Amino acid sequence: MTDASKPVLTGGCQCGAVRFAISATPNKVSICHCRMCQKASGAPFASFADINRTDFAWTKGTPSAFQSSTIAMRDFCAACGTPLSFRRIDGPRIEIMTGAFDRPDRLVPTRQYGTESRLGWVVGISNLPSQTTQQNYGPEKMATIVSHQHPDHD
Repeated sequence: MTDASKPVLTGGCQCGAVRFAISATPNKVSICHCRMCQKASGAPFASFADINRTDFAWTKGTPSAFQSSTIAMRDFCAACGTPLSFRRIDGPRIEIMTGAFDRPDRLVPTRQYGTESRLGWVVGISNLPSQTTQQNYGPEKMATIVSHQHPDHD
């Protein structure tokens, strides 16, 4: 990403030590259910925005990396542990985890991969009873919580 490029979207880790920006819309947004993505994200699936490396820049800090296979690296924040990306070694693109974006609502998945490992219950998530965080904790408890999370902006 060039210095003259205006970011389309920004994001970063939970503590704010690592931040990034993209200067073009992602090529695609997908969900991966493979076992490696489940373990790397600590979740039943991972969601990624596929971006050309020329349209991407780390704008604050440098992530740590783990070589998760013979073909791929996964970047994460060494300070808070937030998983940030999947990238093929020497590939032209980087896939950023959608939850790491400041506005993840703008990244709607259009494909699923690794469905051989999809957990059976994932399909029915939208039908589960739900509550907001305030409903779950109540206003009194919410008033006592102090977040140490970096805000969703630079």
